[in-house]
Amino acid sequence: MVDTAEALSEKVLGNKDAPVTIQAFESLTCPHCAAFEKETLPEIKKAYIDTGKVKLVYNDFPLDGRALLASMVARCTGNDRFFGMVAVLFSTQETWATPKTPEGFMAALNQIARQGGMTDEEFTACTKNEALFNGIRERQEAADKKFDISSTPTFLIGDKRIIGSQPFAEFKKIIDSMLPKP
Repeated sequence: MVDTAEALSEKVLGNKDAPVTIQAFESLTCPHCAAFEKETLPEIKKAYIDTGKVKLVYNDFPLDGRALLASMVARCTGNDRFFGMVAVLFSTQETWATPKTPEGFMAALNQIARQGGMTDEEFTACTKNEALFNGIRERQEAADKKFDISSTPTFLIGDKRIIGSQPFAEFKKIIDSMLPKP
């Protein structure tokens, strides 16, 4: 059974005490979000997250029902596997997000969940978990009201905003300006 409180807990990549925080608002069916995850995040991770200078806080901002269900599945995999599942979902987006029928979509998503260690029973319980569903939607609505998120991906770094899958250099400018001076 899924621990809904754990599933809804804040998902942080990197040192929780890092001096700079990137708030990432992404939808798992968004091709621009997938491009960021593939092209830009590895550079940010290498230069800043792995060195303890930056933490990335992942925020679900599902733009459709399929993205919402995929977010639920990622959160049901547990804190230790969450970012791995998000990476797999983004890298295989064209496979699971595009089937024409709801049945085809659920079968494709279930296959990825199984590869991530979930049983069919855990997948079914996860995708039918109303508290998790409502929790993700409530957080999305709160983020939209607080930060006026109009598209994905959107990144907030301090009071700076980056919209869309921008190159590493855009993030570097902002991050470097916010890091403590030695």
